[in-house]
Amino acid sequence: MKKTVFITGASRGIGAACAIYFAKQGYDVGINYLSNIDRAQEVAETIRAMGQKALLYQGDVADYEKMRTIIEKCTNDLGHIDVVVNNAGIAQQKLFTDITREDWHRIFSVNVDGIYNVLSCVLPQMINRKSGSVVNVSSMWGICGASCEVTYSASKSAVIGLTKALAQELAPSNIRVNCVAPGLIDTEMNSNLSDDDIRGVIEETPLGKIGTAEDVAKAIFFLADDEYSSFTTGQILSPNGGLVI
Repeated sequence: MKKTVFITGASRGIGAACAIYFAKQGYDVGINYLSNIDRAQEVAETIRAMGQKALLYQGDVADYEKMRTIIEKCTNDLGHIDVVVNNAGIAQQKLFTDITREDWHRIFSVNVDGIYNVLSCVLPQMINRKSGSVVNVSSMWGICGASCEVTYSASKSAVIGLTKALAQELAPSNIRVNCVAPGLIDTEMNSNLSDDDIRGVIEETPLGKIGTAEDVAKAIFFLADDEYSSFTTGQILSPNGGLVI
């Protein structure tokens, strides 16, 4: 049976790299995106050129009813969902004293509630099949925290806690749950950083460079695919160049 993956936030950055990398490994791909249909279509066309299915699903992961409809449609379109990659996320840099309630709730609604919304809709079918794999995307700041990114760090720490607890709960159903917590990656999410900021991080990073979206995609695939990680669950893999150990 053809393997399938559903990836949130897959129109750009790590999500897009994941969609393309999974397709290279023979997966059909469900591509969730928020608003940029042109970018999502580019990813889909790249995948279709490989001979794999690539289906687009527009919607905000923070919207439970929307995600319920999307998961139902994706399941019908692909026949089943083997792997879920919860990649969609947003970040913000502010002093804690400047963070508004709206800032706080919006980041948590995407970064944490979004994972609940997707998994609460997709897990029943995985439990019924007693098969499935989930990879949640956190951040190295979810491990150690970052000044002026308190909300983001707190939300990504929650993703790690969710991963560890859910892995234990779902293991008897033969469903694996793991997490990738990337370091500084060359994506649009970090485009607000100045050249000096990036140079500073590179100087502090033992490997002396920042990562690429494909670096993270490969780590996600390693944890997602049973051929490589059938005995791995509840783990946090952090491709960060040695900055956080």
